[in-house]
Amino acid sequence: MTKSDLTREMGLKKELGACCLCSTSKLCPICFKLVEHLAGKVGHGNSKAHVFIDEFIPTLEEDEGICYTHPENLPGVKKDGSSAHFFHRTSNAYSTGHRKRRKIQNRFNLSDDHVRWHKTGKTRPVMENGVQRGLKKIMVLYKSSKKGFKPVKTSWVMHQYHLGTEEDEREGELVVSKIFFQSQVKQTEEIAVDAAAQDDLEKLTAAVSPRTPKTSTPYPPRAAKKCRYDEGDEDNIEVSAKQVTFH
Repeated sequence: MTKSDLTREMGLKKELGACCLCSTSKLCPICFKLVEHLAGKVGHGNSKAHVFIDEFIPTLEEDEGICYTHPENLPGVKKDGSSAHFFHRTSNAYSTGHRKRRKIQNRFNLSDDHVRWHKTGKTRPVMENGVQRGLKKIMVLYKSSKKGFKPVKTSWVMHQYHLGTEEDEREGELVVSKIFFQSQVKQTEEIAVDAAAQDDLEKLTAAVSPRTPKTSTPYPPRAAKKCRYDEGDEDNIEVSAKQVTFH
């Protein structure tokens, strides 16, 4: 290996290492780097793949893509706060429609748990110099001990990126995903940061905006949504904040 190759390899390793630190739902410059590597992998436009990309981001060849097994069984995945990256293809859950397959296959799991990825939050555009290059989706792993039972939120998180401007990926489209196990300490820190940011925003708004007297009685708070889990529906999961349990 030449000195130039070593420099490029170390640069890619450092870049993906920085990506491991980006574990929140907010977009950061590292998000674009993953989209850039995906573009190089598929040869999009004039993009070329990094010479060492396959050593750091393996491609999962299984028909079920990243859903062929539980994330803890994926190569290189650990529960130490680090992330693992994978190229894989998406597939539709049904022969009609565009709903994606997110149910985890049970081939390596001896338990009867029903496990699936559930998309959370909005799909976010990944921009470069004002131009949209791709999109980012965040998913959380849920499990249920029996069919029809209330699903439980786990600490497994996946950030999935695909190219283009369409919110939904095409059947068989190559995407890149980052998988990590988020500790409860990390989750608590992020909730505290988000709460502090919201508090600062409210204080700023109160300081610059005149108060308007209330002219009507406020509506009572809505009841928390009940959790619903349907084995036949890949996305039919609704969980209120009070119902969430981490494992």
